Amino acid sequence: MAQKILIVDDAAFMRMMIKDILTKNGYEVVGEAADGVQAVDKYKEFQPDLVTMDITMPEMDGITALKEIKKINPNAKVLMCSAMGQQAMVIDAIQAGAKDFIVKPFQADRVIEAISKTLG
Repeated sequence: MAQKILIVDDAAFMRMMIKDILTKNGYEVVGEAADGVQAVDKYKEFQPDLVTMDITMPEMDGITALKEIKKINPNAKVLMCSAMGQQAMVIDAIQAGAKDFIVKPFQADRVIEAISKTLG
């Protein structure tokens, strides 16, 4: 059975790019969210195996959403997505419980490697 993934990014084309990489590699994308508030709601709704989470978003940023998801499920697997030069935020995210991070622009092999490693 394909592992279920929730994609969170405020940029629709980024969600589309990640979704394309994931579906081509046999993962099931169960939902998409454009901000942290939606991410938390969709996490409750879909209980995905993994979440890809953008850091910079309106309403609620990725790190706050990560912390909220960890309150719902302390074992949640969240991969942060960041643009170049957001090292400090990535460190915050890892400390908040993120499993790994992928850098934009995405390279398909790096995305799949990070997801495979995180899901075991």
